[in-house]
Amino acid sequence: MSKKVIVTGVAGFIGSHLCEALLDDGFDVVGIDCFTSNYDVRIKKHNISRCLENTNFTLIEESLNTLDFTELVEGTDYVFHQAAQPGVRDSWQKKFDEYVDSNIRATHRLCEAFRGHNLKRLVYAGSSSVYGETAELPMSESHPTRPLSPYGVTKLAGEALCLLYKQNYGLPVISLRYFTVFGPRQRADMAFHKFIKNALHGQPIEIYGSGTQTRDFTFVSDIVDANLRAMDYGGDESVFNIGGGARITLNSVLDLLLDALPGETDVRYCDTIKGDVSHTYADITLARDQLGYAPKANLEESIHSEVEWIRSLRGTVPGY
Repeated sequence: MSKKVIVTGVAGFIGSHLCEALLDDGFDVVGIDCFTSNYDVRIKKHNISRCLENTNFTLIEESLNTLDFTELVEGTDYVFHQAAQPGVRDSWQKKFDEYVDSNIRATHRLCEAFRGHNLKRLVYAGSSSVYGETAELPMSESHPTRPLSPYGVTKLAGEALCLLYKQNYGLPVISLRYFTVFGPRQRADMAFHKFIKNALHGQPIEIYGSGTQTRDFTFVSDIVDANLRAMDYGGDESVFNIGGGARITLNSVLDLLLDALPGETDVRYCDTIKGDVSHTYADITLARDQLGYAPKANLEESIHSEVEWIRSLRGTVPGY
């Protein structure tokens, strides 16, 4: 008998990859997505085109804040909560309400729906943004959480809600704090996507800051692997860093990216953006020891795969 899984944010970057992996493993997957307009909905539809061809996949197009969970919770074994309003730079000022609704209220509603049911695991998509600015690298799970952006605040609040439901109601929650995820289907507002798209169209690439800031880049296939391992985890830990295992300057990554692109590209350096941190670097010791997590992706090859994916959107999505 196949097991029932729910993936929220299923049409997004990570959710669609995770959904495919679960379907390939024989799960019945219910995908939930309200198709917000934070980027072209046609890309999101394209992301789940393979899932929609699978008879074990059911798509529910609705917000978690209005969805009736009554029948949905019955018989569900696992929940992967990938849905969120993403992005550090857009989380300020008037848009903050959207982040509260999507990242806090929706998470609270999901936890309420599943408390008291025989759920085997809820995996929450956390974020390295909860750590904020720090000179203490690498960042371990015990590192103080001091978000530098409203987005980080809402992701930390969502994680805290999940852990409160674990402590008070026994909801079997694990939070995976993702570090700078990239790869095919990456969101249109994220750096690699914008760099590649602009370069292919002969437009300038804009770098916020000096480019000497460092990031722990994590390929999407490693993120999916971490989620599947968290699903089967039987230990007591609740929070895990999920990173790529190294850090590199943005300028160095840009060099690799430009090697994968044709012709000359105009690179321009701009002022830094509020909420962007100088450095991230994940201590993945706990994930390695408890989950057996070991990132496998090669950075250069992985960048090439994202370039090819964006090229593949030509003729499917206008503007590419």
